[in-house]
Amino acid sequence: MHVNTLSSLAQLLASAETETLAFPTSINTALLLQKELANPDCHSADISRLLLCEPTLSARAVALANSALFAPGQAPAITSVRAAVERLGHRNLYALATAAVIRQLNAGIRDDALRAHATQLWAHTVHVAALAHEIAGAVTHADADTALFAGIVHEVAGFYLLAQADKTPGLYAQLETQMASALEVIGRGLMRQLGVPQQVADAVNALPGSTIMLPPEGLRDTLLLAKALAPVPSPLPQAGITVSAPLQAYLEHDPVLQALRTQPSAEAKGLIEVLLS
Repeated sequence: MHVNTLSSLAQLLASAETETLAFPTSINTALLLQKELANPDCHSADISRLLLCEPTLSARAVALANSALFAPGQAPAITSVRAAVERLGHRNLYALATAAVIRQLNAGIRDDALRAHATQLWAHTVHVAALAHEIAGAVTHADADTALFAGIVHEVAGFYLLAQADKTPGLYAQLETQMASALEVIGRGLMRQLGVPQQVADAVNALPGSTIMLPPEGLRDTLLLAKALAPVPSPLPQAGITVSAPLQAYLEHDPVLQALRTQPSAEAKGLIEVLLS
């Protein structure tokens, strides 16, 4: 490994360990919004003002509020940020703000191959988040909103690493054989810096190398199932897992899983559309 690449990797891992990973200034508003939403005493008027400082995020909030997930049946259309805040609630806005932070990490990637990886990784993330929300309700009986948020953040280390690799030519290629271990270290640091709730951080940190329990239960299994069913795979090297014959049969033939895979609900379709926009 080239000495400059090795130095960059060492600095990156050290920053993750000490929770001093740097973020681009372009995500300051989304980070501020995320921090405010994590405060139990925050007021909706303050959230609305912060959202209005980020037009793209404001538009996504209104679109999400009007999606089938939050506007079932004949619910009237939302036309303002303030109304979107009221309909979505702080918890779902927190997930949306976190999604904005993650997407903007890769906004400036110049390398074509790395940008393609980032685009595919975001598509994978969005499908996992939507599937996790559905799986939580239909299979594992985990909290669906928590599962949605966990799906959004579960590949955050990959996005950060792609952004850093764009600044350090050769870093990604040199890392491929040890990608999984580097992502684990970076992911733990990012979870702490972003203030991800411990329950979610524990589930995400437990993913590498884990296999799905039968019957599946809890947040970790929810994410593993969602990743297994996602139509878009992660482009990043994954830690190997052992898939037993009973698990393979369950993944391939369980009618509930097959319905989730082949017949996504209107709620899932709406969520995917908003997050990919």
